[in-house]
Amino acid sequence: MNWLTNMVLSSIGKKLLMAFTGFAFCGFLMGHLAGNLSIYGGPDAFNSYAEHLHALGPLITIAEIGLLLFGLVHILTGLTLFYQNLTARPIRYSVNKSAGGRTLGSATMPYSGLIILAFLIFHLLNFHFVDKSETTIYQIIASAFQNPLYIGIYIFSMIIAAIHVSHGFWSAFQTLGLNHIKYMPTIKLAGIIFSLAIGIGFGFLPVFISITS
Repeated sequence: MNWLTNMVLSSIGKKLLMAFTGFAFCGFLMGHLAGNLSIYGGPDAFNSYAEHLHALGPLITIAEIGLLLFGLVHILTGLTLFYQNLTARPIRYSVNKSAGGRTLGSATMPYSGLIILAFLIFHLLNFHFVDKSETTIYQIIASAFQNPLYIGIYIFSMIIAAIHVSHGFWSAFQTLGLNHIKYMPTIKLAGIIFSLAIGIGFGFLPVFISITS
């Protein structure tokens, strides 16, 4: 067990944890977006989707606990790596150059991650931990998105999520050693396409609901 502990505590071990949990969240985002697209089918279609999820009972509870654990690992590991990078270079460069392929996504990963965390708390408080006994989930969502502030928060958060994912996607491949000079451009392109799908797919939903409700 010592080798496992040493690996997890090492810099490469932390990066591997970030990669694995990051891939897990990419899979969750794909599934969550696919389910949310049922909104385009109208209130009945979306409520039916939500009811099917709740009918899974313990499986949903297990999945939620798993996502929570993965989230804690991803956040704590990311913050630890960020802190270690800061302390390793206490004096910042006077000129912030974008050499070496540095992008907006890579430069803002810890900050965009914290914004996403704040959004997730906001999202759960407004849509998950609410009383649904006398209403439907669609009615709760439709009511929330009549407020322009809610729409603005969601669109902004989805833009941030897209920026975060645009770097995290291909970076995870690189960390796991799945990159190759021949295939890396394709992987980066896939990351951009995936991030756009997440940003636009989730970001347009509140606009659509506010217009059609």
